[in-house]
Amino acid sequence: MRKLVALALALVAAFVFAPGPLAAVGPGHGLGDPQRLGTALRGAFADSWNAGRRSPELTRVVDYWLRYHLVKAVIAALLLAVLVAIALRLRHWAAASAVAGAGLLALATVMANVQGAIAPFSSLLPMLLEGPDAEHGVLAQVRRELAAGGPGRPLLRSMVGDFARYHEAMAVIAALVAIGLVTVSVVLWRRFAATRAAVFAALGAVTALASLAVLVIVVANTGTANDPAPALAALFDGGW
Repeated sequence: MRKLVALALALVAAFVFAPGPLAAVGPGHGLGDPQRLGTALRGAFADSWNAGRRSPELTRVVDYWLRYHLVKAVIAALLLAVLVAIALRLRHWAAASAVAGAGLLALATVMANVQGAIAPFSSLLPMLLEGPDAEHGVLAQVRRELAAGGPGRPLLRSMVGDFARYHEAMAVIAALVAIGLVTVSVVLWRRFAATRAAVFAALGAVTALASLAVLVIVVANTGTANDPAPALAALFDGGW
């Protein structure tokens, strides 16, 4: 048990400190610093917007962000596996429930980072609002074209399509997770019926409630994926 706890703590530390440096190896050199990443993103996006297509620099930033999410997803998945192993070894229901809660947080982190890896450009968009151009210039043009509701320039159409894919990805991921959680809950309740061990009842309840929450995520993301433009406009207006 001690080795598993130590491994879990090591993975938490790796999740915090490792993704940036690892993703910045090679073509992502210099992007591991959040401030540099934001500056590079805003500059590359402005150049791409004015040129009407994605620039090589914006592609470099997006590729870095994809690798960043992949690293985080792998580490979070390993942490989830370790937390599940710990929870199954505990015999006190309160401790097992606490570890299960941490496991659900790790699961949510895996889901979010897989989504970010599938549509890294959309995952980067909130960073555009953090710079000095948050109210003027290029972003103001983006807001006007989104408000106009027309087809817009090619880059804007690409952004709307990517935003739809971003939410489609989460809808599919969450649906698969919901099926998995329901299956696990059924198994745990059967274990409880056979053993009368309170720990199985506690874990079964946690996973059942989590499956309901994940179903809400499925519905919300499906709706946004079917009509992404208003949600994208809300993002640029600071409402997401």
